[in-house]
Amino acid sequence: MSSQLSTIKQTKDLLEKYGLSPKKSFGQNFLVRKEEVKNLINAGEIKKTDIVLEIGPGIGILTKELAKSARKVIAVEKDFQMAKILEEELSLLKIGNVEIVRKDILDYLKEDGLKLKEYKAAGNIPFYLTAHLIRLLLESPNPPKNMAFVLQKEVGQRIASLPPKMSLLSASVQFYASPRLCGYIKKSSFWPSPAVDAAIIKISPKPLDPNVNRDLFFKILKAGFSQPRKQIANNLSISLKADKIEINNWLLKNNIQPSQRAETLSIGDWINLTKTFND
Repeated sequence: MSSQLSTIKQTKDLLEKYGLSPKKSFGQNFLVRKEEVKNLINAGEIKKTDIVLEIGPGIGILTKELAKSARKVIAVEKDFQMAKILEEELSLLKIGNVEIVRKDILDYLKEDGLKLKEYKAAGNIPFYLTAHLIRLLLESPNPPKNMAFVLQKEVGQRIASLPPKMSLLSASVQFYASPRLCGYIKKSSFWPSPAVDAAIIKISPKPLDPNVNRDLFFKILKAGFSQPRKQIANNLSISLKADKIEINNWLLKNNIQPSQRAETLSIGDWINLTKTFND
């Protein structure tokens, strides 16, 4: 606890030195418990040969540890003032393997991110950005070899959930990757403390089945989850504008009962439905 209090004080002092404070609009809640920082790096399996894309480095609490573990860190920071602090701190510490990019991570991935190859991603990401950011990374022409993120506990649980607790989010992520919860972090481990606890999650992209039409997969998936508490046959029939009897037969052909709910289907079930659509 004394180490954590020391880190909080250092963080406060550093921000005061530059006349700054955490911005709620940027979701700035700094992870100040060093043990959790190390747990995040371990979850990402960061090695000396790795290039790591760090999302939202802030003042560099995680960045400094990543720099010790990786060959190179590309730290993308939207807040120009935070990026200035990070730049000066790394210079004082003579840390030379960090490239600071002053840009919104979403813009970076749509532009410069296309050039990235053979890299890993890590970060204490703003809770409001989670789903969109992960989807963007997974759908990139060059997705990271793996991702290790600190995110909202409930969101982490949803991403890693299995039947009968699947959701549109979990199925969307699991189409591209295998997620694994690596631990939980109490909100008191952040400064300022967020409203909820967090989780560390590792997401490992997997090879996509070339026989699965991605657009059709997500069309069927969204139709199935259009009203999650209703029977899947009803959802598919209404959303896909298809005959109820044909939908029932299609589901039964894939060993799915028309009365099931979408949350009970596995990612394999959704893939099979996509492959047999209109058969």
